Amino acid sequence: MAAVVDEDQCVACESCIESCPAEAICMKADKANVIKEKCVDCGTCVDICPSAAIRLE
Repeated sequence: MAAVVDEDQCVACESCIESCPAEAICMKADKANVIKEKCVDCGTCVDICPSAAIRLE
């Protein structure tokens, strides 16, 4: 399972980027983008996202 971003809900606050221990999130076209190969499924980004735009799949 890797984190998935709902681009419609992402507000580009970058909280997930700052909190990701695996450095698996970057900005792409002004939205958070998860690099699935780096994601360790910890759920930190899910917990920190203020707009509930990230979920684990």
